[in-house]
Amino acid sequence: MENSTEELPYNVAMYIFDNVTVAGLDDNLTANGTDNTVERRYTNHVPRYNEGIMIFICLILGSMILATILGNVFVLTAILIEKSLQGVSNYLILSLGVTDLMVAVLVMPLSLVNEISINWYLGGEVCDMWISMDVLCCTASILHLVAISFDRYWAVSNIDYIRRRCARQIMLMVVIVWFVSVSISIPPLFGWKDNVDPDVTGQCMISQDQGYTIFSTVGAFYCPLTLMLVLNFKIYKAARSRIRKKKFGGRPRPAPVPVVQVENTGNPSRNSSGSDVSQDGFSMFNGSCVNMNEISRIESTIEGPEEAQNGNGLQTNNGLLGTNGNLPPNFGPSLTVPGNVYVLSKNRSNNNSKRARNREKDKLRKEKIEMRRERKAARVLGIITGAFVVCWLPFFMIALIAPFCKESCTFPPIMMSFFLWLGYFNSLLNPIIYTIFNPSFRTAFRKIFFRKLRLVQR
Repeated sequence: MENSTEELPYNVAMYIFDNVTVAGLDDNLTANGTDNTVERRYTNHVPRYNEGIMIFICLILGSMILATILGNVFVLTAILIEKSLQGVSNYLILSLGVTDLMVAVLVMPLSLVNEISINWYLGGEVCDMWISMDVLCCTASILHLVAISFDRYWAVSNIDYIRRRCARQIMLMVVIVWFVSVSISIPPLFGWKDNVDPDVTGQCMISQDQGYTIFSTVGAFYCPLTLMLVLNFKIYKAARSRIRKKKFGGRPRPAPVPVVQVENTGNPSRNSSGSDVSQDGFSMFNGSCVNMNEISRIESTIEGPEEAQNGNGLQTNNGLLGTNGNLPPNFGPSLTVPGNVYVLSKNRSNNNSKRARNREKDKLRKEKIEMRRERKAARVLGIITGAFVVCWLPFFMIALIAPFCKESCTFPPIMMSFFLWLGYFNSLLNPIIYTIFNPSFRTAFRKIFFRKLRLVQR
């Protein structure tokens, strides 16, 4: 007996070690048949960081969760309250806001708990629920961005689509988005996962089965990413083409008028003050200019509707000539003009050059406007696509690689956490990106903000 207590067998020593109460472990041991397998259950919270770092992380991530909730609630409120935003075109934005709000309420808080804990201690059922909601809501959020890209591409490339678009069509798109999201998130609940029990390992992770990894990452990210890149590029091309087609839009180009001849009578003419014609051969009268020394052919363009044709089919100006082509009586006898001479109100050659310069300036101005519109369209599409890629690409790259390399490649936990929360950050950016560039939303936000401000001031 004494000798037996001095040296214990290895298996007995391990049994005693496993029975020692460790913080965060429930020390219940159960024997399954002849297998002597020990099941551990993590029930207590063990902090991953010291108190100062943990408070800092909770403040940063908690503020992010709160901002995501407020941002999406603000968008939903604006659409539901403002009648100008209740069109069919904003149904997808409304559904996207609901999805991102679900991410902020159902997924991100538990992710924060897992972030500050060494082990998952909430049980396997809560773990399965959390993972399923995480995959469901994040996938739905991403697919909503694809649906919005499809809607905008059809609206830009096909004018009839805007007239034919109805609530049933948008609701069908929303149903497809959620159906695909459920199809990607639900398989692990029916066994398509590796045999990892969070009650035993203390780790709550998405299924690391290689087949499911390929299926989920391609369906939730890589396929939507390809569609978004192609669609946004086509949206930019279509918008650029429509902008350039409107480059010369507006009033029609003026049509040329018949040639007007001014003939010399051979006699000096006097103007209304009785003075002779000036040396350059031009006599001024009531702002009119007539060349009396040479025959000139003037081609001009008339832009205003105030100039009408006389009985001979020639253009007259503001009633300056009579219906028979002669000067009206108010010219008086001080100016001798033959009956077949037509007096022009201004020097048409000078007007032609001025109009040409004005047309050139107008053309340059429209080109600048066109370039600004193109740059704005490129900037908006670049921000939308860039934010999506930057937020989700790092996470999904590691999610695809990790199950295949396993022990051969190790990723620091802090890097995994950063990439995960960077993906969640996209749910905060979506209500900003998809509304701030819309003038209707900006106006609605100002109305709601100032309305609340007036209520507070009262």
